[in-house]
Amino acid sequence: MNLPPDDPFSPNSNDSQKRLLMALGLSFAAVMLYMVFFAPTPTPPEAGAADGGVVAGPADAGVAAPPPGAATPGGTPELTASPTEQEVALRTVERKREESVYLFSNEGAGLTSAELIGPKMREQQHLTIAEGFQKLFGKELPPPPQMNLVRPVPGQPLPLSVSIEGGSPLPANTRWAVAETGEDSVAFSARRGPWEVTKTLQWVRSGFELAYTVQVKNTSSQPLSGELQVHHNRAIDPNFEHAPSFFGGVGNQSRAACHVGEDLHKLVPDDKPPQDTTGPVHYFGIDQQYFLSVFYPIEGPRQGHCTLLATPTARQVTAGFPITVNPGETVTLRFGGWLGPKDPDLLKPLPGQDVLRSAGMAAATWHPTVEKTVDFGIWELICKVLLFFMKFFHSVTGNWGVAIILLTVLVKLVLLPLTYKSMVGMEAVKELQPKMEEIKKKYADDRERMNLEVMKLYQQAKVNPLGGCLPLLIQMPVWIALFTALRNSFDIYWEPFIGPIWRDLTYKDPTYLLPLALGVSMIITQKMQPQMMDAAQARIMIWVMPVIFTLTLLQYPAGLSLYIFTNNLLSIGQQYGLRKWLDHQKLKRGGVPAASGGGKRK
Repeated sequence: MNLPPDDPFSPNSNDSQKRLLMALGLSFAAVMLYMVFFAPTPTPPEAGAADGGVVAGPADAGVAAPPPGAATPGGTPELTASPTEQEVALRTVERKREESVYLFSNEGAGLTSAELIGPKMREQQHLTIAEGFQKLFGKELPPPPQMNLVRPVPGQPLPLSVSIEGGSPLPANTRWAVAETGEDSVAFSARRGPWEVTKTLQWVRSGFELAYTVQVKNTSSQPLSGELQVHHNRAIDPNFEHAPSFFGGVGNQSRAACHVGEDLHKLVPDDKPPQDTTGPVHYFGIDQQYFLSVFYPIEGPRQGHCTLLATPTARQVTAGFPITVNPGETVTLRFGGWLGPKDPDLLKPLPGQDVLRSAGMAAATWHPTVEKTVDFGIWELICKVLLFFMKFFHSVTGNWGVAIILLTVLVKLVLLPLTYKSMVGMEAVKELQPKMEEIKKKYADDRERMNLEVMKLYQQAKVNPLGGCLPLLIQMPVWIALFTALRNSFDIYWEPFIGPIWRDLTYKDPTYLLPLALGVSMIITQKMQPQMMDAAQARIMIWVMPVIFTLTLLQYPAGLSLYIFTNNLLSIGQQYGLRKWLDHQKLKRGGVPAASGGGKRK
C-alpha cells in the first residue's frame, strides 16, 4: 500500500509518528491522573433511570438496531433490539447529495446541518459602500457562506427529531441507534418504555426532496395514546437577516410557518403567535425569502396542531399529531420534505412519484401546495406576466439584467399610444395657462368659484387635466410588481448584470451609483415635461420628488433601479421624439412650436 508522505502512518514520516505517539502518551497520562485523583465517586442510579438523565422502562430500556437487509412491506427497514441506551455511542451521520450535504446526530436522530451546494445556494451578500467600490475596481472579496437550512437552536430539539407526549413519553433528545442503509437513505431506531420507534429518511428525485417515515410500535399489553411531535427549528444569524423598512430595504426575515386547515400561519419576531392552530395540518417548516425547509403528511392533511415561536435569534415550529396504538400494533406516519430553493417550478410537482413509491404508496392523493409559499400577494397576475417575459428574454440573451432592460422597452412600446395622448393633453393644458391665470386673479377671493371656472375651461377645451399622470399611474403597478417579483423569484436571486458589483439583481447596488443615476435621469425627465402648474409646484416636482424617490430606492433591489433608470432614459428619448412630432404638427397647422425642453417657464 502506497501512503502519501504526510500520512502519519507512512514509514517516510518519522517526525509525524513521533508527534502522534507523544500526543497519545500525553492523553493517556492525563486520563489516568484524572481517574486516580479527580474522578468523582459514582452514585448508584435511581430505579428506572438511564444514563444521561433519560428514563427507560425496566423491561425495554434499550435501543433497536436493524440487521442488514431487513425491511418491512412498506419499504422501511425493520429494526430489531440493540444494546441499551447507555451503550449507544454519540455519533454523526453524513449523506451527500449532488445538491446538498446533510449531517445527522443520533442524539435525537435529527439534523445538525443541511448545506446546499452551488453558486446560487448562498446567503445573500451584504456589502458596505467601501466593499462595493472595492469590487467595482476589481478586488475579489470572500463570497458569503453556502446556505445552510439547518442551524440547531441551543437547548431545543434538533430539526426533524420526534418526541411523544403523554403518559409514556419519549423525549426528543433520546439517543438512537443508527442503521447504515445506503447512500440514499438512513435509518434510526430507539426503544423507550413501551415504545419501539423507527425513523427512515430516503432521498429521491433530487437532493432537495426526501421521504421521512416514522413507525411507532406499542410493545406493552395495554393500548396507549399520546401525541407524536415533529420538531423543526433554525437559529438565526442577525448578520444575514433583517426586517423590512421603508428606507432600510426589503428585508429577508425567515418565518416559522404552518398551514393548518384553511389558513397559512407565519410568524416573525414582531408578530403575535397565532391563537388557534388546531386542525388538518397541510405542511409546516421554516419559510425564508428564497429558500424553504418544509415537511408535509404524504397521505393528505393530518389532524393535529402547530406551535410557532419566533425570536430575533431563532424560528421554531412543532407539529403535533395524536396517536393511539393498540398492543403489538405499529402506527406509521409518512412525511415528504423539501429543503431547497423556493422555485415554483420545482415545488409544484410535490409530492413526487419517487417519494410516494419510497413510502410504499402508488399514486398521489393530494397536493400540499407548498409552491404558494412563493407569495406575490395582490400583484400575482402582473408578477407572473413580467416573469414570463423576463424568462423569455433571459432564454434569448442569457443575462437577467438585459432581460430587465428588454422588459422595460416592451412596456414602453405597449404604453406608447397612451404616452402620446398624455403629451397632447399636457400641451393643451399648457396652452390654457394664460386663461387660467386670468381666472385665478378674477376669483382670488372665491376659491370655490375659481375651481368651478377652471373646470368649465377644461370642459370647453375638451382637456383632461389628469391625462399627464396616466403613464405614471400605469407604470406604478409595474414597478411594484417587479419589486415583488425580484424579492420572491429564485430565478433572479444571485444573478448578475454586468461588471463586478451588480452580481445580485435582487440586492441593492452597494455603490449606490445606479439609484443616484436614476435620480439624475428623473430630474431631466421632469424638466422636459410640459409644466401645467405654478413655479413653486413645478420646483417640487422637478427636485423634491426625484430626491425622495432616490432615497427610497437606495436600499432596494438593483434590478428595480435598473428598470426605472432604463425607463427614464427611454422617456427622455421618447419625449424628445414626441416633442419634435408635436412641433411639426403645429407648424403644419400654422401654430408656434414649443421651446426645446418643454418651453420657457414663468
